[in-house]
This record gives sequence, C-alpha cells and structure tokens, in this order.
Amino acid sequence: MMKTCNKAIAWCVVLLGMVALGGCVPPQPSPLTEAQAAAAAATPPDVDSYLLGPEDALEISVWKEPELTKQMVVRPDGMISYPLIGEVKAAGHTVKQLQEEILKRLQKFVTDVNVTVILLKTQFYKIYVTGKVNKPGEFLVGKPTSVMQAISLAGGVTPFAWSGSIIVLRKVGGKEEVFPFNYNKVAKGRNLEENRILMPGDVVVVP
Repeated sequence: MMKTCNKAIAWCVVLLGMVALGGCVPPQPSPLTEAQAAAAAATPPDVDSYLLGPEDALEISVWKEPELTKQMVVRPDGMISYPLIGEVKAAGHTVKQLQEEILKRLQKFVTDVNVTVILLKTQFYKIYVTGKVNKPGEFLVGKPTSVMQAISLAGGVTPFAWSGSIIVLRKVGGKEEVFPFNYNKVAKGRNLEENRILMPGDVVVVP
C-alpha cells in the first residue's frame, strides 16, 4: 500500500512539473493571418468623418420634391451630376459637406429646400504604400488616414529608406499630382501640413 502511494505521489510531482514547464498547457490559438487582420481592420467607416471617393453610392433626396430623389455613384473623376445644379464635386467631402453644398446651390431653384444625403454603399479607402517599408502593399481602411498613419500600417520605413524624400501620388481628373512628405521633419513635429489626409487610390512612395 505504501509503495502504491509513493508511486502516485511521484506521478503527481512529474505532472506538476510538466504543467510548470508548459508541457501540459493546451495549444494556444494561432495568431491572425495578415488577411484576417486586414479583414478585421476593414470596419464600416464613420459617416461623419468619412471622405467620399469614386464608386461610393449615394441617395440624395429633397423634402416634398420626389422628382429630386436620386441614387447615384461617385464617378472616377470624383464628381456627381444632380438635377438643376449640374456637376458637384463629391470626392474629398464628407456626407454632411456634400449635403450642405447641394442645399446651398438648390436654394436658387427650390423654396424652403431640405436636402438629405445618405451613404448607401462605400468602397472604403483603398490606399497603397510602396518602396522601402517593411510591409508594402494595398491597404483597406475604414476612416480618413494620414500619410504617417499609412506608413505605420506598412510597418514603418526600413533603415535604408530615404525618409526625407517620400512622395504621395494622386490622380485627379486624369492628371497625376505629386505631394512631398518629409518623414523626418513630421516625426519631429515640423512641416505638419505635409501629413495630409490620403484620398482613395493614393500611393505613398518611400524611396
């Protein structure tokens, strides 16, 4: 009987030692893959701060004016076409800003006008970071994102990057615009105007 008890105690000591060393700890869940992390990050945007972009779907309506209720998609040039007022720039504006612009322009044609703009469908922000960053690629973001934030999403610059000569490429109306970004100065709180909010389709190039 004593030998059996001793064996039982010995086995308990061994099992406790294995637990202490992690040998009996259940396997932990594997970390999220990059694809899963990206999907988790692509949360619906905050409508109050979301800047409209190409392919976003909208519904615009005017109280007591059913013929002015229209559903439309923002064109690749960032514009929409609306009755009475013609071409209106939507890209780069929030829903509220677009609503205010349409209201202002409709006041010339409609008495006591009351405009409502609803964001029906969004393509989110699709931005790109390329060059000497740790994780270059395409990124989907659900809210306005600055250049510095985009570089952070890409894992930061590498030790060999010319971080003082970064540029942002943007296509506007078929033409390509180039904006400089000096990472070194912005990181020190200088040239903060260069840390602009990116538009859908913008490319951050880190040489």
